[in-house]
Amino acid sequence: MIIKIHKSQGRILVALCDKELLGKKFSGENCELDLGSDFFKGEEKTEREIGDILRNSWTSNIVGRKSIDLALKEEVISEEHVKEIDGVPYALIITL
Repeated sequence: MIIKIHKSQGRILVALCDKELLGKKFSGENCELDLGSDFFKGEEKTEREIGDILRNSWTSNIVGRKSIDLALKEEVISEEHVKEIDGVPYALIITL
């Protein structure tokens, strides 16, 4: 999995996607996932490293089955948070 950490006003915003999806674009009804933008271009990390980051992030954009499965395992999302675009699962987390 590829993760990019963005920092804004002392908060962590995460972009996480399955490695094989990086650089691709998916379209759905009234929405689009563009994994070719710099927003998602990060570095490959282990599940353990990513889990720690997800649990401490303010906002997370998670795309792809492996990434979603890890977020579910880490209990940062539940299945009802998962949506799909063009068959690709994704979730957006905003911690208030």
